[in-house]
Formats: sequence, C-alpha cells, structure tokens
Amino acid sequence: MAEGQSHISIQMSDSSTNGNPSRQQSSPDLASRGGSTLTFHNVCYHVKMKSGFLCCKKTVDKEVLRDINGIMRPGLNAILGPTGSGKSSLLDILAARKDPYGLSGDILINGAPQPANFKCTSGYVVQDDVVMGTLTVRENFQFSAALRLPKSVKEQEKNERVNQIIKELGLNKVADSKVGTQFIRGVSGGERKRTNIGMELITDPAILFLDEPTTGLDASTANAVLLLLKRMAKQGKTIIFSIHQPRYSIFRLFDNLTLLAAGRMLYHGPAQNAIEYFRSVGYECEAYNNPADFFLDIINGDSTAVAMSKIAEANAAENTEEHIDCDKTLAEKLAEQYSSSTYYQETKAILENISLGNKKKTKAIFRQITYANSFCHQLKWVSRRTFKNLIGNPQASIAQLCVTAFLGLIVGAIFFGVKDDYTGLQNRVGALFFLTTNQCFSSISAIELFVVEKKIFIHEYISGYYRTSAYFISKLMADLIPMRTLPSIIFTCITYFMLGLKPTVEAFFIMMFTLMMVSYTATSMALAIAAGQSVVALANLLMTIAFVFMIIFSGLLVNLTSIMSWLSWLQYFSIPQYGMTALQINELNGLNFCNSSNTTNLNDNCQQISQPWCTGEDYLKNQGIDASSWGLWQNHLALACMTEGRGFHARIDY
Repeated sequence: MAEGQSHISIQMSDSSTNGNPSRQQSSPDLASRGGSTLTFHNVCYHVKMKSGFLCCKKTVDKEVLRDINGIMRPGLNAILGPTGSGKSSLLDILAARKDPYGLSGDILINGAPQPANFKCTSGYVVQDDVVMGTLTVRENFQFSAALRLPKSVKEQEKNERVNQIIKELGLNKVADSKVGTQFIRGVSGGERKRTNIGMELITDPAILFLDEPTTGLDASTANAVLLLLKRMAKQGKTIIFSIHQPRYSIFRLFDNLTLLAAGRMLYHGPAQNAIEYFRSVGYECEAYNNPADFFLDIINGDSTAVAMSKIAEANAAENTEEHIDCDKTLAEKLAEQYSSSTYYQETKAILENISLGNKKKTKAIFRQITYANSFCHQLKWVSRRTFKNLIGNPQASIAQLCVTAFLGLIVGAIFFGVKDDYTGLQNRVGALFFLTTNQCFSSISAIELFVVEKKIFIHEYISGYYRTSAYFISKLMADLIPMRTLPSIIFTCITYFMLGLKPTVEAFFIMMFTLMMVSYTATSMALAIAAGQSVVALANLLMTIAFVFMIIFSGLLVNLTSIMSWLSWLQYFSIPQYGMTALQINELNGLNFCNSSNTTNLNDNCQQISQPWCTGEDYLKNQGIDASSWGLWQNHLALACMTEGRGFHARIDY
C-alpha cells in the first residue's frame, strides 16, 4: 500500500512541471486493468419543489445537475464538492437509484446501455450504516450471500465466499461479534463501515458505489477505509464515491476527480492534474495546503491564492464596472472555463466516439428489480433474521409481556368478581372497554418496528435482496406471534377468571380471539401510518390522535344510536367499536341482571334504579347492537378486512 501511495505522490509531483492534460488523461496502470468503464453523457436532472406557505404554495423547477459528462474507469473515482453541489444526486443517477422523472442523458457501461437491473448487480454502500446490529458480522454476510447469490451456488461455496470477504476486509477478529445497536456494544466504527462494504462485495460487483464513505469516522479510521478501497481498485474494480472534505492522505489516493458546484462540473480528470489545471485558470495552491480544501475554498470564493489571470481579471473588471455580468455566479464562470479546457474537449471526444456505437436510449429502465432467489427462499431467510433480531434484542418484548401481566392483575383487582346486577353490568362494560382500548394503544409499539428499520429495508429492497411481500410477511409473523398474540393470551387468562366472566369455554376463547383481532387490526393500522413516516415521534402522535377519535365512537362514551346521521358513519372506522361490540355480545348474551339474591322484589328493584332492561339482550338492543351470532362474527369479519386493507396500504407506502 505504501508503494501505491508513493507512486501517486510522484505522479502529482511530475504533473506540477508538465501541465499537458493529453499526456495524463488516462493513467497507464489503469488502462491495463480489466473491469467496467462507466460513461455519462449530457446528464441533466430537474426536480419539482414547493415553495411558500399553505395556499400560497407554488411549484418551482429546480435544476440539480446541468450537462454533466464524464468517464469513470477502474480505480478510485471521487466526486468532490460542497454541500448542495449535487454530488450525491450524480452518484445515485450513475447507480440507477434515482427516479427517472426529470432526468435526461445517457449512462453506459463499457459502451452499452445499463442493464435494466443494474442497481441489483452493482454494489452500493449508503452513507448511513444499514446492517442489522443484533447479528454478528458473519451472520450479516451470510444473509447477503443467501439472498443475492443464486440458488445454484452451493451452501459451501457461499460460506467460502463469506470467509474470503471477512479475510480481505480484515474482520477475522470480530467476525463472530455483534455489529452493535444503541443497547448492545458492538464493533468499532471502521469495522462497521467495512461490514457495510462487505455486504455489497458478496456478489463481487464490477462497479462499487459509496455515498460519503468517511462520514462519522475519525481521520485515522477514514484513511484506513480509503486504503482498503484503493487496494480493491488495484484489483480492477471501478469504485465511484462521493466525498465532502477529505484530508491530503486520502486525496492522494484518488485516481480520478470530479469536482461539482451548484450542479455544474468544474473539473473532471486525473486527480493529480487538478492543481495544475486550477493554476492555469488563475488559482495557485499554497504550499502545505490540502488540495481538497483548496478546491472548496475556490468554489466558496474564500481562496486567498487568486492570481490575476483570466477569471481573476474578469472579477476585477466587474468590480470596476468595466464588465457587466451580474447574473453569473462564480460556479458558473468556473464551469464555463472548464468547458473550454483541453480536459473537457478530450473527454467529450471520447464520449462522442462511445455514443456513436450506442443507438439505444437508457432512460426508463432504472426501476426494474430482479431477484436471485424464489419467494419462499426469501421468506425463510428474512424470517430467520427477524427472529434472530428479536431474540438478540429481547428488552422490548419482555417489557411488553411484563407490562401486560401487570395491567391484567390491576384490572382484575379493580373489577374483581363482577355480580349479576346493575353494578355488575356497568363493571363488565367498563372492563371490556378498558381491555379493548389497551389492546389498541399497546399496538403503537409496532410503529418503531418499521420506522427504525426503514433505511435497511429500502436499501435491501432496491438492491434485490427480497420482495416487499416477503419482508412484510416475515415482520408480521415475528411481531404478531410474540408481541400481539402472547399479550392477548396473557391478558385474557388473567382478567377473565379474576373478573368472573361467563363461565363457558366457548365464551373464554371467543374473548381471547376478539382481543387478538383488535390487536392485529390496530397493529396493521400502526404499520400503515409508520410506512409513510420517518420520525417515530410524529408517527406516535398521528396514531394516538387516531385512536382517541376511535375511542369516542367505541360505544361506551356515547350511545351510537343517538349520534347525528352526518357523523354516525365515523363509527365504521373505529377499531375499538368492533372489538367492544363483539366482546359485549359474547359476554352479555344470556345474562339476567335483575335476578340478584340481594333483592326481594325484582320488579320494584328495577324500577327504583330506573333500569329499563334486566337482561343482556335488552341492554344490547338499547345500544343498537345485534345480539345474534351473526352480529358477533360480522364484527370479527370487519376487523379482518381492516387488517388486510391497512396491511396492503402499508406495503404500498413502504
């Protein structure tokens, strides 16, 4: 590695005395390598943005990239620029991960159009770490190998591939250590970043994209990561990455540099020739100054090393009102200067020769995703990882079970031994209301299930790990069984016998089933809301507001038959209403509340307490509830339909 660094340093030193770009446009050691060459031709990208407030909002067309052309050969290809320069957008476009709407231009691989599934066959390391922290480094690699390598590759070969990557990335010592979460101590930041890179190297992609690979790393660790990438580049890989402000020891590793500002290209060519190029247009890099800092200073207009040459003289002319051109920014002037340089002319000539051999257009093929394995295989591995994640992070599930048992005991103590009189009826209805409401609000914990793992899902789905349906079904199985089904069983077993509800086996299991259905439906609603949100707090707020309004129409706080017709339709969207109605039908049918042993005159007693009904059927009729068996099961059917509908909505949004 030291030899590679010294070689680059010598090239940079030579370039300072020889500024002929044609001689250095293609480095000899890169030209001899095998690997894919990516070219991009006249790439422009526009997005629609809304500005203003409320009714005054208007849509504005923002230009993100303008007329970007270039060549990315095997080696380290860096895209450098300040925040908002468009470097991440360019990286995503080259990796076929940008919505083609508003995008024009061509991207070719070895002179041919990008494959429709290019995003699945190339490697892409996102800025934020997207590995499962509760799994070990080896388990994460095995997951990637199982889903991204075709089934024709034998299990032994996959394991050998995993072991090879662990060795290449220097992760042998931590291979069986958990990556780590906010609750679990794991590997270091550099080892975590190498794990992310390893997940993409499983398929041995010819082109590897990285978005800000040094983000969140200290200087030494960042340098180690780039040395690793340099070693892979020497083996023939085309590595393309965006970076903000690298130190010199990192900058000198670059083979090719693309400099962007305000969506315009200011330089594209050998990294070692960049200083000489800017010297030729009037910007001199001071001794011991980091070239990357120097370039950013120029873009931001903060450079103190400006010589009175072409651009400098133009700026001076503007200040003296001898030259009037107030509309052009510094970035635009630098872009125009580059477009007339020898570097650009040579690059343009090469790109035109490549374009002549390509008659096809590559737009509108970016969104295709292909899978290496069947749905059942995907479901097996995603479910396995999900359950491992649950076991490896048991705090939430154990806490919820403990809270459920505690609440069950509290409710059982408060409503203990309900009687068959008027107070017993009130206590029964109150207890059923609490049970239903608790099932709804306890399901809010499902929000975190999707929001926390959303970045992991998006990256893995786009990369072709698995289908959306496989992910959702595995998540539902892992969440519904331990987090929704078990609490419902525990709640029913504790409260049913402590309250002394109807002593029949059928009624007991119907109550358990109803509480499960309420929990499933509320969970599906939580997932539907969480699918469209990226902030847990906002999703929690929306969920809470929705449940509060649903509780109003549950049938306890207001008699549903008395609500005005233009508002009564809201009850059909209330999850607690269906659950509580089913529980009341199950419990109250066949009960007589005027047959208390404490009364001597039943009719007089009922008149004294102004009770218009003495049987459970009378009470249900007063509430507008159909007490028949069909009335019971139609509520379960409604909950099942709401579960499926909201689950489908969640899959679409996600």
